[in-house]
Amino acid sequence: MPAISNTFGTEEPFLGDLLRQIDEEIIQLPDFQRGWVWDDNHIRALIASVSQGYPIGALMTMETGGDGVRFAPRVFEGVSGTGKLPDYLMLDGQQRMTSLFLSLKNQEAVTTCDTRKKDLKRFYYLDMVKCLDESVDRLDAVVSVPETRVVTYDFGRVVDLDLSDPSKEFEARMFPINIIFDPELSDLWSINFEEYHGYEKEHIKFRHKFQSNVLAPFQRYKIPVIKLLKETPKEAVCQVFEDVNTGGVSLTVFELLTATYAADDFRLRQDWEERQKILRDIDPVLHGMNEKDFLTSITLLCSYKRNLEKGSAVSCKRRDVLNLELASYRSGSQELMTGLRKAARFLHSQKIYDTRNLPYQTQMIPLSVICSLLGPRFDDHTVKKRIAQWFWCGVLGELYGGANETRFVLDVQNFFQWLEDDESPVTVRDATFDPVRLLSLQTRNSAAYKGIMGLMMGEGSQDFISGDGIGRINYFDEAVDIHHIFPRKYCEQQGLKRKYWNSIINKAPLMARTNRILGGKAPSTYLKRIVDNHNVDELALTKHLVSHLITPDLLRADDFDNFIADRATRLLDIIETAMGKRIAGRESEETVNAFGRALVEEKV
Repeated sequence: MPAISNTFGTEEPFLGDLLRQIDEEIIQLPDFQRGWVWDDNHIRALIASVSQGYPIGALMTMETGGDGVRFAPRVFEGVSGTGKLPDYLMLDGQQRMTSLFLSLKNQEAVTTCDTRKKDLKRFYYLDMVKCLDESVDRLDAVVSVPETRVVTYDFGRVVDLDLSDPSKEFEARMFPINIIFDPELSDLWSINFEEYHGYEKEHIKFRHKFQSNVLAPFQRYKIPVIKLLKETPKEAVCQVFEDVNTGGVSLTVFELLTATYAADDFRLRQDWEERQKILRDIDPVLHGMNEKDFLTSITLLCSYKRNLEKGSAVSCKRRDVLNLELASYRSGSQELMTGLRKAARFLHSQKIYDTRNLPYQTQMIPLSVICSLLGPRFDDHTVKKRIAQWFWCGVLGELYGGANETRFVLDVQNFFQWLEDDESPVTVRDATFDPVRLLSLQTRNSAAYKGIMGLMMGEGSQDFISGDGIGRINYFDEAVDIHHIFPRKYCEQQGLKRKYWNSIINKAPLMARTNRILGGKAPSTYLKRIVDNHNVDELALTKHLVSHLITPDLLRADDFDNFIADRATRLLDIIETAMGKRIAGRESEETVNAFGRALVEEKV
């Protein structure tokens, strides 16, 4: 591709000319299938700024007809549309220009909303008296009235402002701003205003002052416009959308592709919504898959397959997603749906059943791609073990918290190399776990916290009372969640340190009914209650406790300090097993200071 010396030009057209070009379909919007979203207060503030000549930010348009970027166009809200192809597409400024077009140019009531998103229909006026009063904030001079043009209060019983016919506008000195850029209607309104007031000198002078001080700035108002040339490369357009957009809602790669595919008569949003419904029907653990992750996954899948065929680089960055061809999307989306089903099966095997307890939603991207590419090898026992090791290293090493496109690529490439030459993936090599980290895992906001909960359930985690293990069915039916073993109320009464009793070390996955029975009592008390009142013998209860990595004698003795150190040791053991590597620091000075002893199995 030849170098482009400059990708844009600049100009400052009058606002009236821009509104005319929108009305004549010379300027349109890319068809992102996103509606107009500004509320009544935003519109009033925008009108107030323009009326005073204040800047409202630059716009950005793009010439149509280029080979690099093809977007399906659509007209602005309020434009009837004749099917005419535009000369320019507005990339940045949709909300501002739609607000100005509907309020200043369109003759219908503006469909908007209030701050609570309740739908409204509004006409806008300028309070002429307030506009000319320098002590009044201009925003207060921009008046929004209902579609009836009558403002009432006391449930409609009292009329506060009636502008339902021109004579009432003249009496209230309220100028309808949707005639500002229509010279014929504006002049006629001014003539009738003077006639209504008997051509009195004071009223004529007042009207002329309003014209020169308030209406004239609208006519003279210019907006800076950056015009992208038709030769602008697609990745530059994407950069503009995501980083330069100032309309209040950042546009995404998904919306860019929506407009691109629409040019080939393919409705991406409709296709995604249908697939999203299928994913929701398949399994709760897939509910968190969003359109961005879905596109990134397809891009990674297709890029890896191209690498196998042609040796091209594997990448799934924003520019790669933007360049995803429709044919690749069609084929890749089908493969990925199969991969996501397999990913859900794998997560179930690791006792992860819903998105609430999925450690990293982003890790679903490489996981689903790996499952897609494995085909029938997915069911191989050795392969599943390696998926699990890679998965837990990512979770417990907390490696998916930031921008991860490079790691996604390395994970997929490294995983399949691992199957061939036994060299561990970078995620497995990078993963470490600090024993003292157990104390700072206090809430499910942490991926490692949710991951350890899954590992606990994988160890058996039999219910204290029923002895039932946790599976997919009773996980939902019995409202399984993670609860304190030494109850919170008891710990607070005893003055125990929160960093210990509220950590993952003092928690276990329990059924809601069982947690209620534990109450806020000492463990020795609630264990006795379970034996006495729920027909559970001591031997069975011991077995249930052991399945939670609990040493029963420490719990029965209410020995909190030794319980914490002992259970931390056992948790580190299962973390080591899951990660397939030894945890360093179990005997370090920092660990001993935190737990009172080294976190290793004590030799008898």
